[in-house]
Amino acid sequence: MPEVLVVGVGIVGAACAYRLAEAGLKVVVLEKEATFAQGSTGKSAAGVRVQFSEPLNILLSYHSILEYQRIPEASYRPIGYLFLVPEALREAQEEALATQRALGVPVEKLSLKKAQSHVPFREEGLAYATFGPMDGVIDPHGVTAHYLREARRLGARVRFSEPLISARREKGVWRAKTPKGEVAASFLLLCTGAWTGEVGKRLGLEIPIRPVRRMVFATAPAPFPHAFPLTIDLATGFYLRSEGARVLMGRSNPDEPPGFSEGMDWRWLAPTLEAGLSRFPFLEGLALDRRASWWGYYEMTPDANPILGFVEEGLLVAAGFSGHGVQQAAMVGRLMAEEVVYGKARSLDITPFRLDRFREGRFLKEKGIV
Repeated sequence: MPEVLVVGVGIVGAACAYRLAEAGLKVVVLEKEATFAQGSTGKSAAGVRVQFSEPLNILLSYHSILEYQRIPEASYRPIGYLFLVPEALREAQEEALATQRALGVPVEKLSLKKAQSHVPFREEGLAYATFGPMDGVIDPHGVTAHYLREARRLGARVRFSEPLISARREKGVWRAKTPKGEVAASFLLLCTGAWTGEVGKRLGLEIPIRPVRRMVFATAPAPFPHAFPLTIDLATGFYLRSEGARVLMGRSNPDEPPGFSEGMDWRWLAPTLEAGLSRFPFLEGLALDRRASWWGYYEMTPDANPILGFVEEGLLVAAGFSGHGVQQAAMVGRLMAEEVVYGKARSLDITPFRLDRFREGRFLKEKGIV
């Protein structure tokens, strides 16, 4: 009998499976798809950054990036994140910057003139910019494949095309039902991303994680050379970055209803471009490539921060990252292994991200959600 049953093999599930197997535990992984990274991992814009306001988010990302730097398959590129800070957010971003620096992560405060050396933009309404030189992009597929290979090398068994239908706890053991039979394990770990709310219902639990569709728009190759960092206009939430000769861009739609809506919402292109052109006029000269654009799901919680750790006896959740799972998966894998082995994560205090906060009405106020 396996000791831990991991459900889901995106980047978070793969990292957890690897670290659990590394700790000497017998691990079985269930994945409803025919291969790995078919959910939010595979649709990610691939960014990694330390520029958050909540200390736990900063440290989860920081330690994860340090790990990605050592994984060749991650193809880590420190292109940087550039935050353009409006006057209205001057003080809030100063506080976030102070928190980042107190934790020892590299973030710089830039004048608008210096920020222009990274990407051209209109300065109206802006106070200053911040730049994270270790922020950048990775290959989420490459990292997931690496963790999955290492987990298997250490004895973990991965079962594709086998969704979790239901599960119940009996005499200290989780008994999970799948289309191919029953799997029993002492611990059950849900790394099911945007599907976690639905999976929770199969266990008779209310886990407040819901899917929300997000679009990434891609231009055709630009007629000029560029190497833009991932640049975010905090006044509107619009972001862009270079991807080869193309420019990727997007903006979260605050009115997008939760649910498994599918396909591109081309109606959201006009509001996205309106916000982008107001700050980055050079975009007007670029053509959109509809075939290169894509959509995926954010796995949203009520406060846009993840749920981590035990939620009841023998049951753990590592989901609800609200667009930041790729950034934090490496460290989350280590922490979930500690939860199982020691009964509590040791490397970082994950208390702020436990499910209890919602039951007790303690919502976090992360200011760096995009």
